[in-house]
Amino acid sequence: MCADHVTSPRPIATDSPRTITFVIPVRNDAARLRRCLESIRRNTASGRMDIVVVDNGSSDGSAEVASAARAHVLVVPGVRVAELRNRGASITGSDVLAFVDADHEITTDWVEACLQSFDDPSVGAVGALCHPPADGTWVQQTYDLLRTHPPGIRETEWLGAGNMAVRRAAFERVGGFDNTLEASEDVALSQSLTQAGYRLLTDDRLVSVHFGDPRDLRELFVSEMWRGRNNLSVSFRTRPALRSLPGTLIPIVDLSLFAVAVGAMAFGGRFRTLATLTAVAGILGLSALRAARMVSRVDRTGVRRLFEIFTVALVYDAARALALVVRKKHRGTARTPALDAVSNRSS
Repeated sequence: MCADHVTSPRPIATDSPRTITFVIPVRNDAARLRRCLESIRRNTASGRMDIVVVDNGSSDGSAEVASAARAHVLVVPGVRVAELRNRGASITGSDVLAFVDADHEITTDWVEACLQSFDDPSVGAVGALCHPPADGTWVQQTYDLLRTHPPGIRETEWLGAGNMAVRRAAFERVGGFDNTLEASEDVALSQSLTQAGYRLLTDDRLVSVHFGDPRDLRELFVSEMWRGRNNLSVSFRTRPALRSLPGTLIPIVDLSLFAVAVGAMAFGGRFRTLATLTAVAGILGLSALRAARMVSRVDRTGVRRLFEIFTVALVYDAARALALVVRKKHRGTARTPALDAVSNRSS
């Protein structure tokens, strides 16, 4: 299914949702899938839910883990994550579709809080950005500063597919996730839901811990190279909001400055040094601005912490810029265990 972009009146009121189905894509992530399924089963509203695990051709027993947890299992090798989610959604008739990735763990009141949001018929989807593991590395803890965790329940423009729920009627109305996208399919779905007249909510009660956050700078670079590949094209499918423009335009500016630096060094000329230094200064300056925003989200900082934050911001920006021109295979094909899973997009 591809996400259709339609403009329509306010959604028609329906009965309050009573059932929910979790759709979990997975590839070679059996251990974390087991933890994810256990966290779902511990939910206080477990009697109102079902689970579908869509296996992308795993060889590590992920499908067997799902079966042992009494989940419905679909084996769909060789397709993109958007199609995995669509295929899982297609075999269930529940009122709400919850999309949670295999390397996530949710809290015990997640389902109850989620279903409450859909009592309002204007709400098309609800979710929240995830949190890093409590014992995560310094890169994981710093990477989380790229996310926002607003308190309470608020309207939002985008929800990440690793920790979100969508009203089935709304999901089917817009055509589900866009199967043509390798990444940013959650951005496209959010746009389609908004255009169809639905509201998107972020709810801090939908707590999810993401064990797939990059553990070191190499993993950060590789993961953002993949995540950023469709970001530009999807962002401009609709008129972007002013507050989201910096995140959309910075990779373009960074890539342009990088090209200037390379060109200046390659072709020389009397202004080679000046052009190179100016371009490098521009790249570092943009990352410093992102780092400053990250710093505003912490209570205390020292010299070392400031350096860590700037380093993560710089690697993140470099990867997002190169993603515009370099093709990177899906994370699931990487050999690093932490990248061998389907995961959500970070903001």
